[in-house]
Amino acid sequence: MSDRRTEPPIRTLDLVRDLATLDQALYEAVTVTKTPTLDTALRRLSAAADHSKLSFAVAAALALRGGRSRRAAALGVAAVGVASAGANLLGKRLVRRPRPHRAVDSPFPGRHVPMPDSASFPSGHTASAVAFAAAVGPAFPVAAVPLGLLACAVGYSRVHTGVHYPGDVVAGALLGTGSAALVLAAATRLDG
Repeated sequence: MSDRRTEPPIRTLDLVRDLATLDQALYEAVTVTKTPTLDTALRRLSAAADHSKLSFAVAAALALRGGRSRRAAALGVAAVGVASAGANLLGKRLVRRPRPHRAVDSPFPGRHVPMPDSASFPSGHTASAVAFAAAVGPAFPVAAVPLGLLACAVGYSRVHTGVHYPGDVVAGALLGTGSAALVLAAATRLDG
């Protein structure tokens, strides 16, 4: 006779429910944590990432350098296009997850950015920032770590400023990674 207990099988609906509960709890933990030094910086970063302005500014600087960095800029911009289309034309329309609720008596209203009208899932800002970093990195390795860190900061800023759940950001990062992989594969095929 065995002393091991038989674990019940994991049911998909229960797993989804648990992940949603965890997502909500993580979001709420961020909303009630006092971080006055970070609030302004993350609000500005989130706004600067609107419409991929940060990625396009970096792409312009890379393009001006010429050579490999110009190719990296083109790959990054293409990846942003794929990620943005995936997030906004497919993801948000298919999932239609509501944005996080902001209480009128929020403890830190100064950290908020304007609430977008679009659905919450996935985070388009994160998808685009990650796509840019993941496409530029292999073509111009010296930029990989700084752009990766910037993409992570953009993703977190969307939770910190109250417009996304952490799960939206994770999904956006996965979409961005896939978008970059698609663009890099297409570029390799065209070069080959």
